[in-house]
Amino acid sequence: MRAVIADDSVLLREGITRLLAEDDIEVVAGVGDADALLSAIGTHRPDLAVIDVRMPPGHRDEGLRAAIEIRRCWPEVALLVLSQFVEERYATELLAGETRGIGYLLKDRVADVAEFIEAVRRVAAGGTALDPEVVRQLLARSRQTDPLGRLTAREREVLALMAEGRSNSAIADSLVVSMGAVEKRVANIFMKLDLPPDDENHHRRVLAVVRYLNS
Repeated sequence: MRAVIADDSVLLREGITRLLAEDDIEVVAGVGDADALLSAIGTHRPDLAVIDVRMPPGHRDEGLRAAIEIRRCWPEVALLVLSQFVEERYATELLAGETRGIGYLLKDRVADVAEFIEAVRRVAAGGTALDPEVVRQLLARSRQTDPLGRLTAREREVLALMAEGRSNSAIADSLVVSMGAVEKRVANIFMKLDLPPDDENHHRRVLAVVRYLNS
């Protein structure tokens, strides 16, 4: 296996190079900025690139942008992205498309040599390696941003029947509950989806169904 390492920390680059070499993984280039990374990928066409999210000159998302460019131009190159902290926006963007041969780990994981090498080989083989903390935060964010995640199981059932075009009376018959129970749950759905009241609730009902269908 052949790899390129991109990190502006010479110490970390050399440390990772040593770890990979001990596992018979050849590091064909070690670079410190995004432009040099893209040049090294084009020249060496490695199996894997290990990339720091933040690199010169801005130390913001240069590494991630380079990773996305590599995926576009050289999709056969596996990508293992390293970050000091969980960068939710970056992780989401990286994982938005094809997830084969993709990894996102916190730099602390490098200290566990066996775990790090296992992640390197899994990603290079076309698998995925996500730091448990990254997964936890992305799931938490998903629950916060998905309005349907605030609904109870019964409220989801009511909303699904609303999407079928059923009236409150028909929903009550289908679920074998009282009309009052359905009306209460419909009101809860409107409140949890942050839908403002209107004269006949018709507009809110349509908006609720649209959100359900788009979820």
